[in-house]
Amino acid sequence: MKLPNLEKAKIRNEKEVEYIDATIKKDVSLFRGKKYFLKTYGCQMNVHDSELIKNLLEGIGFLESDKMEGSDIVVLNTCAIRENAHDKVFGFLGRAKHEKSINPNLIICICGCMAQEPSVCEEILSCHKLPNLLMNKINKTDIEVESIEGNVVENLEYIRDSKISAWVNIMYGCDKFCTYCIVPYTRGKQRSRKSEKILEEVEKLKRENYKEITLLGQNVNAYGKDLEGELSFAELLEKVSDIGIERVRFVTSHPWDFTDELIDVIASKPNVMPYIHLPLQSGSSRILKLMGRRYTKEEYIKLYDKIKKKIPAASISTDIIVGFPGESEEDFRETLEVVDYCKYDSAFTFIFSPRVGTPAERLKDGTTLKEKEERLKRLNELVNKYSLLANQKYEGKIEDVLIIGPSEKGADLVCGYTETMKLVNVLGATSRVGEIVKVKITEAKSFSLNGEAIL
Repeated sequence: MKLPNLEKAKIRNEKEVEYIDATIKKDVSLFRGKKYFLKTYGCQMNVHDSELIKNLLEGIGFLESDKMEGSDIVVLNTCAIRENAHDKVFGFLGRAKHEKSINPNLIICICGCMAQEPSVCEEILSCHKLPNLLMNKINKTDIEVESIEGNVVENLEYIRDSKISAWVNIMYGCDKFCTYCIVPYTRGKQRSRKSEKILEEVEKLKRENYKEITLLGQNVNAYGKDLEGELSFAELLEKVSDIGIERVRFVTSHPWDFTDELIDVIASKPNVMPYIHLPLQSGSSRILKLMGRRYTKEEYIKLYDKIKKKIPAASISTDIIVGFPGESEEDFRETLEVVDYCKYDSAFTFIFSPRVGTPAERLKDGTTLKEKEERLKRLNELVNKYSLLANQKYEGKIEDVLIIGPSEKGADLVCGYTETMKLVNVLGATSRVGEIVKVKITEAKSFSLNGEAIL
């Protein structure tokens, strides 16, 4: 049995990255007739990883099931960023316990970031009924954590969830080591794919008539910094744009790596969408330093102003953590001041969640949960105010909307996204899924728009 080791996981050495050809021989006869159930938690990287898992399982004969009951294998692709994701996984394992009692041959696989956390593995092992329940095969409890720190695997195949929009990994891992974040330990060191391989994948997606791609990375705009002689992210984005897919996006960017060159590419390329996710995390320079974010409040605002000056129509979203250890009321008010200044189109807001093994876990925290919840409430009220104001600017305008599928708001509606990543529920376009449609915006809400297709 081998448990993960966070001390070893944070080591960054000079070992050369190995690029591995992962062309896999498929044999559907191995598990023909067997069923799998896949549950995904967390970020876009995990969603894209699940598309790979589907291909691997179906390549050896498994068929996907939409329910755990009756499946032969259950795969949980997990997230370690916040405590609520941890709780959701363990809650789901409670359901798995019941299913295992009905089907003793059920195999349960836990992968993703949570599986790399020593505390999680120990928590599973400490539950006296769970070792055989969760990690048992051929009467043996086996937890084996593979965390290859330096490799990039190429020629992977995916069963993509969409025929319209596709994810493209351009790099893996992270070397930023923000003090609250577990990702540099669970995802390994930063390692960029070779640009020619990325461009080959994008060209293939173009031939397959994908309308939109999103370039993925833990810090996507740090692309190439680990490879001597490789393109910068701005140069890569320009070359991807030139391939001609109608919409190109990227997530998630780090303010530290957001260059003037990158702003110029976004501004000059019509098919690079004017939507930027720019995590703030805190509006206090003192807290930003404790977080290890590598920029100050003033530097962040200067970058924001540059983006808005060059790309006036850009929508900008952000991430904000409330209640980081040591955050005072004054620190929190500075965060509110930045939100007031930037008037974000949207924001993902969270109460600080300590991750075992990170430096922030060891910081003293004198703020009560009640105080943190009250701050989060105040922050969300402000964020929602600006989200609604930003959306109201679209009322009466005609927007290009990529229709992605049925809307949850009504049988006669479909939904899609504007260039600026606004969700629109559209009337009169049920036959136009997969198309970019002219839509007149009729109503704005805090988190979505309503509109009517122009025929």
